Amino acid sequence: MVDSALLAAKIAAVRDATARVVVTLNLFVAIQTCLDLAAHWLADAGWEMPGTYADVFAALARHGLIPRELATRLAAAAAFRNLVAHQYGALDWRRVYALASSELGDLDVFCATLAKRAT
Repeated sequence: MVDSALLAAKIAAVRDATARVVVTLNLFVAIQTCLDLAAHWLADAGWEMPGTYADVFAALARHGLIPRELATRLAAAAAFRNLVAHQYGALDWRRVYALASSELGDLDVFCATLAKRAT
């Protein structure tokens, strides 16, 4: 006979995950796209290509393209992206909420900075 407590717990886990999947996926896509833009900029400028995603933003800061503080915050976003992509551990849903509700501005600032520098 199916363990009803186990069944209820698993169903709750699936419902919880499906309620959060869209936010997590969209965060992943937004961060990955910023990483793609950063790598493209580095390659186009002929600058070094770092070995980690976090270092991609640091390289842009070293070349004066973005502020160091922004690069540090974007490196944390890259770390979050890695957690999602590689499932290094359980996601901290408070961190996901914080990123989705208040830290998205860093991605917008990054994009605006690149857009301004490209003109």
